[in-house]
Amino acid sequence: MKLCTFVPPGGNAPVAGEVRGEEVVAFADGTDVLDRLRSADRTPAGGARHPLAQVALHAPHVPRAIFGIGLNYRAHAAEQGKEPPEFPIVFMKLPTSVAPPGGPVRVPPVVRRLDYEGELAVVMGAGGEVAGYAVADDVSARDLQRREPQWTRAKGADTFCPFGPWITTADEVPDPEALGLRTWVNGELRQDASTSDLVFSIPELIAFLSETITLEPGDLILTGTPSGVGMALDPPVFLAPGDVVRIEIDDLGVIEHGIVA
Repeated sequence: MKLCTFVPPGGNAPVAGEVRGEEVVAFADGTDVLDRLRSADRTPAGGARHPLAQVALHAPHVPRAIFGIGLNYRAHAAEQGKEPPEFPIVFMKLPTSVAPPGGPVRVPPVVRRLDYEGELAVVMGAGGEVAGYAVADDVSARDLQRREPQWTRAKGADTFCPFGPWITTADEVPDPEALGLRTWVNGELRQDASTSDLVFSIPELIAFLSETITLEPGDLILTGTPSGVGMALDPPVFLAPGDVVRIEIDDLGVIEHGIVA
C-alpha cells in the first residue's frame, strides 16, 4: 500500500488515502496516515477516487521525531576523506522542517551554502517495527554545519525535510538495502548509488536508537546520503533560489522541489 496525504482537485483541505497506479483513493473512514501507521491497518481505501496527476500531494504526515544519520554511506565518507564511523552519528531535524514532496525549500537569509542529500527514509510503525519507506531530502546548510558543533540549525531549519511522495508500506519493499537512489539538480545527475552501500543497516540503526529512545509510529529515520553532494564537488556547488532538486528511489517514487529565497 502507498499511503499519502493530498488535496483533491478543487478542494482546500488535505485528506488521506492510498495511491493505486495513476489514481488516488481517499480513506472513507476518516483515518489519516498516522492512524494507519499506528494500527498497521491495510484495509484498502474505499472513498472518492481522483487522478494522481490532478491532486496536490502533501507530506504524508508530520512526524513526532526525525532522526538523521551522518556519514552512513561508505562512498560518502570517502569523498570527505573520512573513515566510516564506529557508531551511528545521530542528529535531529524538527517537525517544522517537514515540507511537501514538491517543496518549496526556503533558504533562510543567514544561509549561504545550501546542499542536498537524497536519502531513504524509514517510517516507524507500532512496537518498533518498520511500517514503510519514503524518499527524503536532508537539506543541509553547510556553512552553519561547519561552524556549529550541534547541527540543529544547519539541518533542522523550516522546510529542510521534504519527503514523500507517499509511504510505501514495508510489505511492498522486499529488500530496502538493495535500492537505487539518484539525485538530480537542474537536470544534472549528481548522486547515483545503491542503499547496499550503507555502513549501518536499518536494523542496526533501529537497535542503536532504541537503546535510549522509544521509537513511536510515524517517526522518521533518514538513513544517510550517498556520495555526490554539492560540497564534495570540485569546486563545491551549492543550491541557489531557482534550482530544482529531484530525488528518485527505486520502487518508492520521486520527489522534486524548488529552492526559493
